[in-house]
Amino acid sequence: MRRVLALLALIGVLGAGLVTAGAVLAWRALHTPAPLPAAGAIVFIPPGVSFRAVAARLHSAGVIRHPLLLTVWARLQGLDRSVHSGEYRFAEPVTPIAALDALQSRADDTRSVTIPEGLTAEQVAVLLEEQGYGGRDVFRCAMDDLRLLQEFALPATGIEGYLFPDTYAFAATTEPVDIVRAMLARFRQQSTELAGRRAAAALSEADMVTLASVIEKETGHADERKLISGVFRNRLRLGMPLQSDPTILYGRGDPRGPITRADLADPRSYNTYVHRGLPPGPIANPGRAALEAAIDPAATNALYFVSRNDGSHEFSDTLEAHNRAVQKFQRRHD
Repeated sequence: MRRVLALLALIGVLGAGLVTAGAVLAWRALHTPAPLPAAGAIVFIPPGVSFRAVAARLHSAGVIRHPLLLTVWARLQGLDRSVHSGEYRFAEPVTPIAALDALQSRADDTRSVTIPEGLTAEQVAVLLEEQGYGGRDVFRCAMDDLRLLQEFALPATGIEGYLFPDTYAFAATTEPVDIVRAMLARFRQQSTELAGRRAAAALSEADMVTLASVIEKETGHADERKLISGVFRNRLRLGMPLQSDPTILYGRGDPRGPITRADLADPRSYNTYVHRGLPPGPIANPGRAALEAAIDPAATNALYFVSRNDGSHEFSDTLEAHNRAVQKFQRRHD
């Protein structure tokens, strides 16, 4: 009965001359879904906004076609003041009536965020800021929290390398320190699962993560991870420097621009052209596949590899073969 009375009032708004046709059109419009974008729609309703603003947001997101019509209907129904703030997800087309019903329930403000493999801690902080979870400075502070480092028994090098890349679900109000804690907990879970294989490979956890981070940054094709790991393990075994360009870029603090001759001679500790062995700590946050590659390298005699400029690499057993590959695929800039 209440909706019938509201419809009659709505008919009055439409004007006497268009009563019948207007009522039919209004009713159909309120019960006809709009063609939602293929990716669906996410609508954030801030606290305290008017229902007119709410309807405008639904319209902008493609959820409804007629924001004014829904505003009038909501007011006539007495529902315009019972909308809850928060984030609403619409995966499939809904009618305006159904959209209004959804706004009466508590919003599910849990969102998925994917942390890709190979990001640095700084890049993770920037990504989380872009996703609306807080400013990057707040995440930097959380990542430097000594209590977290102690809680997860992380090395003195800090949190770099231990923010496990994965897809997470966080509420919009989740504290940054709890987001960081969740990523560290996911790493600890993965590392525990790999502990037996890591011990068999005679690698400490810190060395596994550091080597995996270099493998992650060097790998363009996933199927090359273990082969690149094999090259690095061969070099470590023979006492050769790793000569990994990503370590130079990390130590330089600026990944932009080409690596110069001056960079190759730079004495910074992360320069694996100058210093033998692994760098002092991870240079990025590796994923599960890179961690597995670090502890389970491919059997190979290769000691060198160079990019083919298509994401893959040319692997060589000798320096002479490597120099020919470099001449073919690369040109060093000063």
